[in-house]
This record gives sequence, C-alpha cells and structure tokens, in this order.
Amino acid sequence: MKQLYLDNAATTAIDEKVLKVIDDFSRKYFANPSSQHTLGKEVREKLENARKELAKFIGAEANEIYFTSGGTESNNLALKGLALANPKKKHIITSKIEHPCILESCRILEEQGYNVDYLDVNSEGLVDLKDLEKKISDKTLVVSIMFVNNEIGVIQDVKKVAEICKKKNVYFHTDAVQAFGKLDIDVKKLGADLISVSGHKINAPKGIGFLYVKNGTGIKSLISGGGQERRLRSGTENVVGAIALAEAIKIKKDKGKIKRSRDKIITALQGMKGVNINGSLESRIYNNINVSFYGIEGESLMLLLDGDGIFVSTGSACNSTKLEESHVLKAIGIGETYINGSIRITLDVLTKEEEDFIISKINEHLERLRKISPFKI
Repeated sequence: MKQLYLDNAATTAIDEKVLKVIDDFSRKYFANPSSQHTLGKEVREKLENARKELAKFIGAEANEIYFTSGGTESNNLALKGLALANPKKKHIITSKIEHPCILESCRILEEQGYNVDYLDVNSEGLVDLKDLEKKISDKTLVVSIMFVNNEIGVIQDVKKVAEICKKKNVYFHTDAVQAFGKLDIDVKKLGADLISVSGHKINAPKGIGFLYVKNGTGIKSLISGGGQERRLRSGTENVVGAIALAEAIKIKKDKGKIKRSRDKIITALQGMKGVNINGSLESRIYNNINVSFYGIEGESLMLLLDGDGIFVSTGSACNSTKLEESHVLKAIGIGETYINGSIRITLDVLTKEEEDFIISKINEHLERLRKISPFKI
C-alpha cells in the first residue's frame, strides 16, 4: 500500500541530499569544535561556514545566529533570556494562538511577577494591530507574535507588528518555525529583533535550529556551562545538525504546485456538507489545510485515513497526545461540535492521482462516520 504523508507541519522527511551531507560529514569530522588541535579547528571552520550560509539566507550577520536544539528552545531562550537581561520591564504581549512553548513560557514568567497580555484574534486567526498598539506601554519588554500558525497556517503581518514595536521602542520576537524555508525572510526588511527557527520542518534533522538575535539586543543565557555560542547557549555544538540545516535551505520545491494541490483539496472539501475550513484563506501558508467536519470525531477520521495509508493529524503534534480541544480553534471561535471534528493536512508535492485519492477517501469516511453520528446535518 502506498503511503501519503500529509503531516509536514509536524515534521518532514530528511532530504536525500541532506542525508548524504550528514553521512559524509559524520564519517570525517567528529572532533569537538572547541578543541584547539587541527581536527577541532577544521570542525569549527565548518560550523562557522554553516552559520554564515544561514545568516546570508535571512540577510543577517553571522554573529546574530545562535544555534539551538530547535524551535522550543529558541522560543524559551528568546522570552526568558530577554526577561533575565531586562528585569525592570515586566510586561509581555503575545497572542492566544501561539505555540504551547510560548504560552507556557509566558505562564512561568507570570508566576515570577510578569504581566502578560494574550491578544485575541479574529475569526480568521489574525491579530488586531490596533489592539496590539493600545496595549503596549512603557513597561512592555517584548511582543511575541508567531509568523505562521502551526495549526491553521495563518500568516500574521509581522512586518507591521515590527513597525509598531520599533515605534514604541519594545523588542519584537517572532516564532518563524513554520515560515522559515517556505516564506522569504529578510531580517532587515522584517525588522524583528529575535526570530526562532527549527530545522526539521524543512527536511533537515530534528534537534537543530537557531535563534536570530539582532545585534544590540539585551539577552542572557538560560544554560550554564562552557560558554559556547558566544556565551548565550552552552553545550557542545551540534555541528552536523548545523551543516545539515545549511544544506536544507538549498532545497527547491515547487511551491506553486503544492498550493494548487491544496486549493483543489480545499475546493473539494467545501463541496461536502458540514465542512468548515479554519483560518484565513487569503493570508495562509501554501501547504496548510485545517478543516472541521460537523458531528464527527476528527480522531476517528484520522484513524480511518491511516488505514488507507494517508497520514494526517488532529492538530499540533506537540500537543496532540493530550486529546485536548485546540486552543487555536477555540480562539478563532470554532464551536465544540466542529472543533472535535477537526484535522490538519499539511502537504508536500502530490500527483493528480494522489490528490483525487485523498479527496475520495475523506468523502468516503465522512459519509461512513456521519451514518453513526448522533449529530445530523
């Protein structure tokens, strides 16, 4: 049975070229980059070259790139590191639809005396910029708004958020884990002070990411140790991960083709009864479909599709094992009957036959589940 992996917002397969780079590098370059002998210096040079390539990719300086283990660590370092370095400012602004690692970091900071405003979003999942501007005060330390939502794929106007923050003289952090490698990011045009990135969303391995920190930003380390990453992130560097991430940004995908597949599937879904596409259709990443089906369990549909070799999710993979209602769908006003029937489809390149197979199987299982559902349309 052919398998169709449609959960690319959770993670992606490591690209063959990236795998080769990992294998070749691991066989030859194993020394610690902090070692002062020749082998260590060779590895250090490779690490710094990867840093330069990634910096160039987003228009940054090499010394503004700090390697981490991924998005969660980068987000924690951004918020908590800013808080440690700027103890006099005790106000943070974020949104209700952020990744759990941002929301949990904010809750921990609240326990330490910080005041956090969680911005509402509209029915499309977009932040009200006027509301944001009103809430910024002279006590505000940072605004943290994600670039692309991991569940509904909605793209925020982070450039305008950055402009507001600059005008108000507060830091702006954006979680760009779902945007990096899919949307163009130029740090100078964007204007963010801190940007979080993860490798495994763009066909690099898990366990590697980075935090972009604009020069001059006041931030302190969360991890004590040997002082690696210019004393901001101690611990022996994941050099092979950094090399792999620098290779992954070279991968070229037919984004237009992926978007056409997505639009075809969305159109087919909209033709079915009791279906709601969640989040903005206009301001949306090109490979995301988040859809709710009235009166059925999304998990049941996911399992039936799994039996056909079609792999989707019921929400964020970082939270899906808890079987809780999506905080993102709640925030955009989706009712309970629809929330429970939601699935997320995040695509890579598909053939026409694969598109048709996905549509037919969703329709087939939807009809089957509706027959046994107590909720009738």
